[in-house]
Amino acid sequence: MTELKSREIRLTAYPKGLPTAETFEICEVDVPEPEGRAFRVRNIYMSVDPYMRGRMRQGESYVAAFEVGKALDGGAIGVVEQSNNPDFPENTLVMSSYGWREYFVSDGEGLRKLAPIEGASLTAHMGAAGGTGLTAYVGLMRIAALKTGDKVFVSAAAGAVGQIACQIAKIKGCYVVGSAGSDEKCKWLEETCGVDATINYKTAGNLTQALREKFPEGIDVYFENVGGDHLQAALDVMNVKGRIAVCGMISVYNADEPVPGPTNLTQIIGKDITMRGFVLGNHFDMAGDFYRDIATWIREGKIKWSETIYDGIEKAPEAFMGLFEGKNSGKMLVRLSDEPK
Repeated sequence: MTELKSREIRLTAYPKGLPTAETFEICEVDVPEPEGRAFRVRNIYMSVDPYMRGRMRQGESYVAAFEVGKALDGGAIGVVEQSNNPDFPENTLVMSSYGWREYFVSDGEGLRKLAPIEGASLTAHMGAAGGTGLTAYVGLMRIAALKTGDKVFVSAAAGAVGQIACQIAKIKGCYVVGSAGSDEKCKWLEETCGVDATINYKTAGNLTQALREKFPEGIDVYFENVGGDHLQAALDVMNVKGRIAVCGMISVYNADEPVPGPTNLTQIIGKDITMRGFVLGNHFDMAGDFYRDIATWIREGKIKWSETIYDGIEKAPEAFMGLFEGKNSGKMLVRLSDEPK
């Protein structure tokens, strides 16, 4: 009997600045036979996400650092191919945190079975109908306390979280402006997602002035994904009692040294602005409401999404690095094998 092999991606060293191809290595390992109540999973898709950059350095954080010389991990969708576990029979689709590898053996701990969603692709479970969508939902509904009629600005609006945040805000009856890094992405946001207006931040020139033009009545809610000049500009245009939900700050993730904060941060005092960061893992109590709402919105055609998919595990490092170069529209995924027929 031929032993099954699995390729996996490992970290060679903690990178300084933007990770390079040399930051990663691809290795081949034996896949053990499932014993006891264990089962073997073949990964179909894996996710690469900006937060993973924070795990490529030592130090205290809300999530443990990756270990050099060991396989990385992250969200993945797979199918059970061989099973001794009646709770996870063969052909069961599962969500796990065992990405960056082609196969793994599990006893079921930490895995979640996937139930079909009408009108949604399998990959949607990793994006609009998964943790990505839940992040947008939590950030708007709880952190920003979104209200009908709010004027909402979303940075990195064509990204995985941003595009869902834009559409939830529209569904809730808000005026929405999103920023993106190309005319093509801006067009997609307006024509497909129904965003009221967009800003190509690479060609807009003075971002504060661009925001003032799009928000003549000011910004009530800012969904923050970028940081840096975006935060500086948004603070200038925020209304009194505005709310900022800080989901991410991708502009500083690869900085070698601490980056100075906005020079106008004192505006949160005079404008009585609430600015709050959040980690999704602290808000899973909202998951039930989210899954109910997102299934309805998808079924009614109110939520659209885009994906960028690389093929083959060997492309995973390239896909990850592409996140910081704006090469993705929507969720960045890597296809590791074919979907079950």
